[in-house]
Amino acid sequence: MKHIKKQAAEAVAKIREGWSETPRLGMILGTGLGGLTEQIEVACRVPYEEIPHFPRSTAPSHAGQLVLGTLHGVPIVAMEGRFHYYEGYSLEEVTFPIRVMKALGADTLVVTSAVGGMNPQFELADIVILEDHINLLPDNPLRGVNDDELGPRFPDMSEPYSRELISLAQSTALELSISAHKGVLVAVAGPNLETRAEYRMLRQMGADIVGMSTVPEIIVAKHAGLKTLGFSVITDMCLPDALEEANIEKILEVAAVGGAKLERLISEIVRRFN
Repeated sequence: MKHIKKQAAEAVAKIREGWSETPRLGMILGTGLGGLTEQIEVACRVPYEEIPHFPRSTAPSHAGQLVLGTLHGVPIVAMEGRFHYYEGYSLEEVTFPIRVMKALGADTLVVTSAVGGMNPQFELADIVILEDHINLLPDNPLRGVNDDELGPRFPDMSEPYSRELISLAQSTALELSISAHKGVLVAVAGPNLETRAEYRMLRQMGADIVGMSTVPEIIVAKHAGLKTLGFSVITDMCLPDALEEANIEKILEVAAVGGAKLERLISEIVRRFN
């Protein structure tokens, strides 16, 4: 892990060429959920390909740039598009931007994602506030020799998502009349979606929603000492006895509907950070 610190410093040096503020908040905006950047008072945008050691985003609808500026006066660094294990990257590469956010000075991470809904009480375009997760990815971003300067060898995961921030998200959603469930996310490798039998298994394990991201970033954020808050938008229903063939165009349409609600919610939460 010693190389990560050096690489993060090189990435920070590039970012600092156009932005000198210290972010309070880092954000990762998932599939179809990049609209929040339109509310940010943007100081600069940096394409991923210009940042040393950053991977390239190849997922549909991911813009592939870092957006830096302020939202309601809060300095923010936002990823408009993320990286996934299924794109061929190692989990160390997938989570490298978290190291960069920490090196920039961020102390809180907000993660969003598009997911499949397995809880029959949830509906399309619903927002889920993450309260826990199950990691079924075949690797771990912390595997290897640990750098104690980056974080502890065995980071605690008894509170992967900040209870304080979950409470803030719930109360804010209530005041905005936005329906928001609490739920458990299970992370799988992808890129194929799951079979009926796999959905039954994942549901029986205790998961409400299933996705191909978020968990690696949260693991590294906890390792780095960041407070974390996670949201998912249900873009397709994964009920084994009523399963329909996935349609990426429909998924993106639903993500836009749920994303608009989530943008309002996150914007108001950020306002309350001050």
